[in-house]
Amino acid sequence: MPFTVPLPRTPADGGLARWYEHELGWATVAGPPVQLVTGVRFDVLELPAAAGRVVLRRMGPATGPVALLGRRMRLLVAAGSAEELPGLLDWLEWGGISLDLAALGTDGRMTAPLPPGRSGSGAPGAAVWLRAPVPGREVESSLPALRSAPWGEGTAPCLVRLVAAAAAECHRVRLLSARARGPVAQQLPPQRFASS
Repeated sequence: MPFTVPLPRTPADGGLARWYEHELGWATVAGPPVQLVTGVRFDVLELPAAAGRVVLRRMGPATGPVALLGRRMRLLVAAGSAEELPGLLDWLEWGGISLDLAALGTDGRMTAPLPPGRSGSGAPGAAVWLRAPVPGREVESSLPALRSAPWGEGTAPCLVRLVAAAAAECHRVRLLSARARGPVAQQLPPQRFASS
């Protein structure tokens, strides 16, 4: 009786982790869902999708890869950018203002969107690429960074411009949503002035 070896099983993630690891060299964590490790090859700026759409229009192609997960947009930025965000917001005079802007850096995780050209389950709210990374290209050199390359020849978009636009749009979305909820039912006491 001949002994046959079964074919290898298809990974539960459909080879998603393998695609990211082999095509882009990005670290993954097995799922479901498969997650991309941040802080190694890239960090992520996460903001409301409504704010993100305006940022994409303002910045044009100077944003690098962009993913969408539900109502949150994720902009890939150079590794180490998450650590710079609080200081950058202070420098841009957004420090202390409640913004719905977050950064994923070292030891962070981002749900992996399906690679370009692959059909998915079509589940509502599933992670998708709006601007996908291109396999075979050095993705990291196209990510917004704080410092440009030596001698001023850097082709990476400017992280400062991206954060400034993102902060302004996050604040605008927050103000518009507060206005849509209606006036706050808080009464201020009348102003009293001392007479001279």
